[in-house]
Amino acid sequence: MSTTNHITTKWLGNMAFESNNPSGHALKIDIAKEDGGDSSGLRPKALMLSSLAGCSGLDVAAMFKKMKLEVDEFHIETIANLTDEHPKFYDKVVIEYHFHGSNLNEKKLQRAVDLSIEKYCGVMEMFRQFAELEIKTVFH
Repeated sequence: MSTTNHITTKWLGNMAFESNNPSGHALKIDIAKEDGGDSSGLRPKALMLSSLAGCSGLDVAAMFKKMKLEVDEFHIETIANLTDEHPKFYDKVVIEYHFHGSNLNEKKLQRAVDLSIEKYCGVMEMFRQFAELEIKTVFH
């Protein structure tokens, strides 16, 4: 049986909204002051990039234990190009996986990234439907 997510997004006034999550947490969405908002929350399109990095990051982090990987620090840089014409959307996205540590197993870490982008991350698959994705892995 498939899973259904139900999200409620409530208008808070002006251009701000609060959106809940099945986990019970909520976040505030708003736009920049120059666009008529108060810049008091996360911007919707940028939030999509956070979802992409978060989804894949969770996959990769889950594999640290399974693959017995030693990683001191891990972060993901997500850089996206927004089209000029309305409706504006991301047409190209660069996702950089950065691993820091003195004992990095680069081959296994690359395998963890590959499994996420090719098999496990559903948000990555959604992005593939509308954007060109470029994946980079950087070892520090």
